Amino acid sequence: MIMPMKMLEESLNRQVSLLLKDNRVLEGTLTGYDEHMNMVLEDVEESGENVTRKLGTVVIRGGSNVVRIVPK
Repeated sequence: MIMPMKMLEESLNRQVSLLLKDNRVLEGTLTGYDEHMNMVLEDVEESGENVTRKLGTVVIRGGSNVVRIVPK
C-alpha cells in the first residue's frame, strides 16, 4: 500500500484524477500540495452529473473533500 503523501510527491507535475465527496471528478495537473493534503491543480476539468466543464486552476482542501486520488 502506498502512503498518500508519497503518492502526492510522485504525482507532482503529473495528471491526477480526484473523486470528491459530492461525487464530482476533477482531472488536472497536480502543481502543489502541503502537509494537510491541500492540493493545487492546473488545467482542471470537472465531470459531474451530466456536466463537464473546464475550471482552470483549483485549490482543493484535501482532508475533508477528497475520497480518492488516482495518478494518470
